[in-house]
Amino acid sequence: MAQTNVKDLLTAGVHFGHLTRKWNPNMAPYIYMERNGIHIISLYKTVAKIEEASMALKKIAASGRKILFVATKKQAKDIVAESAQKVKMPYITERWPGGMLTNFVTIRKAVKKMAAIDRMKKDGTFETLSKKEKLQVDRLRAKLEKNLGSINDMTRLPGALFVVDIKREHIAIKEAQKLKIPIFAMVDTNSDPREVDFVIPANDDATKSIGKIMSLMVDAVQDGLQERKNEKESQEQGQTEESAKTEKSETATEATASVQEEEIPAVEQAKDEAPVMEADPEQVPEDKDTDTGSEKK
Repeated sequence: MAQTNVKDLLTAGVHFGHLTRKWNPNMAPYIYMERNGIHIISLYKTVAKIEEASMALKKIAASGRKILFVATKKQAKDIVAESAQKVKMPYITERWPGGMLTNFVTIRKAVKKMAAIDRMKKDGTFETLSKKEKLQVDRLRAKLEKNLGSINDMTRLPGALFVVDIKREHIAIKEAQKLKIPIFAMVDTNSDPREVDFVIPANDDATKSIGKIMSLMVDAVQDGLQERKNEKESQEQGQTEESAKTEKSETATEATASVQEEEIPAVEQAKDEAPVMEADPEQVPEDKDTDTGSEKK
């Protein structure tokens, strides 16, 4: 399985790093060699790190928490957005809004404002505004949708952050570190892996490389969501069976009680109707003298 993964990663160009003069020395453990002035990433270590990150993401998804995907660079925008939508996870592909995590309450207010504008359009309030006010509201709605529309369903802080290119998304990394949110990231040879909890050494500039890593991560998240769904279904089925057994036992108890209630009056009625035997005075024998055997006079 590892060999197959390595071949797939090799085909996608995951092993290509940056120029040797741009490297970060902390990435040395993940570098295999240098070729034509470019560092080559060790794909065997990449495979091991992918498996580790996949297991962790699967657990987070199974727990029901959200995973926020972040990638604002041109090569990764569409890929990350499409991948996150497949598993219905929030994502940021435009400019990272400052305080997105550390000032999450304010961000939620902006999202609620977007929902309030939608309600205005539905209930007819929007039509009562002037032409200029309508234009201003539409522009505000478009701006909010562009920057925050993808995190509409994120009602609390995410359980993890997945980042493509940690040098570019350094603000997001700092905010996640401050809140102690686990960070998963594709780390190229020019970045510092110490800033990330789950490092995936890979080429974060090529479209094919990003697409390959994202597909593996999305599969892990999908497995976690499926596991959560199966667990819920089994719990519901167990509760249904338990309630059915309880109802069955209650019905049996009620039936037994009703049978006993019917038997008690029947027994009492039988006792009342039974004939009472009285002694006949004529048939009672006279006393005899035990000593002489003669009748008393």
